[in-house]
Amino acid sequence: MKFTITKSVFTKALQLIQGIVEKKSTMPILGNVHLEVRDNQLFVTATDLEVGMRSSYPVEMAGEGTITVPAKKLHEIIKELPEGDVMFSSKDNDWIEVLGGEARFNVVGLSGAEYPYFPKVNEESLITFKCNLLKDMLEKTYYAVCDDETKYNLHGVFIKTDKVGKKNVLRMVATDGHRMALSEKGISGGLNPELAKGVIFPKKGISELKKMVDEESSEVMIGFMDNSVVIKKDNSVVVMRLVDGVFPDYSKFVPTNKKIVLADKNSFLHALKRMALLASDKFKGVKIAMTKDHMVISSNNPELGDATELLVVHYEGEAFAARYNATYILDVLLSMGGEADVELQFKDELAPVVVKSASTEDFMAVVMPMRL
Repeated sequence: MKFTITKSVFTKALQLIQGIVEKKSTMPILGNVHLEVRDNQLFVTATDLEVGMRSSYPVEMAGEGTITVPAKKLHEIIKELPEGDVMFSSKDNDWIEVLGGEARFNVVGLSGAEYPYFPKVNEESLITFKCNLLKDMLEKTYYAVCDDETKYNLHGVFIKTDKVGKKNVLRMVATDGHRMALSEKGISGGLNPELAKGVIFPKKGISELKKMVDEESSEVMIGFMDNSVVIKKDNSVVVMRLVDGVFPDYSKFVPTNKKIVLADKNSFLHALKRMALLASDKFKGVKIAMTKDHMVISSNNPELGDATELLVVHYEGEAFAARYNATYILDVLLSMGGEADVELQFKDELAPVVVKSASTEDFMAVVMPMRL
């Protein structure tokens, strides 16, 4: 194979797949990127057998073929070449040659025939979603995904479509057992059968979806085949294996709290940040004490000291106090973007707090308490 491509395009293509390439694997070829040239197009593919991506780019082709090359090293080489065209060619012994400016690299590769199969996608079965809708929903849920891979049914985002009244909605839920985040948006069009049942997108795949909807483009297409989800945007296709598990009944996590506090979101956010400055791995919590129209946030770390801050809020109930992990509440507030006011729903010191926007009903989070 032999082709010429501009450095900027090649760099972007290789950067796109770095998050997918397997860093530690018993199969060395999974650390490689698969390159295929045909019909004046370069197809760049990476997979870890759970999540795979293929993108296509126009090139000047002098010979078709396939090869795999260490993905990280090739990206580092291309990134450091001078601006302009890059000439890439493979040799009979599975080595590759890269020319850029006056620089020449010879790099060991592996045969493209040994690379895992990337499935063909039927685009007619895909349904379209607005990128800004998915971006907003992912920002409000992704932080609550469980990091523990052994809790496989929590190691992802649960996504489901439903019918609420006369409108169709898309719902995303994530939880790690200590907190839960739920976002819901109205959508147009019919309901996909798989999404209507509910599916769990894996954390790594969700990370790639976040990158795709962050880029400039208005729409992304999603569909299903076998036990995998297919995501297509512009010249890129991602195929990820769905999490094979049952997501918990998230409706049971939502308490019916009666003590309602309305607070300015930014004031609450920055007060929490200040009180969290004294937190540590051993002393993570902040205390929230409520009296009529006042909130006192305090932190006490015997190893560092203590701090207190008073906020004026709207609250008319009886006095109470509860303790929470400040980071969990901060994650919620930071995900809420430009919201002006936040509504906090409390019950008592042993019950979780519900955090939501004071102006919309499309998002809420639940945070478990800590012992006082």
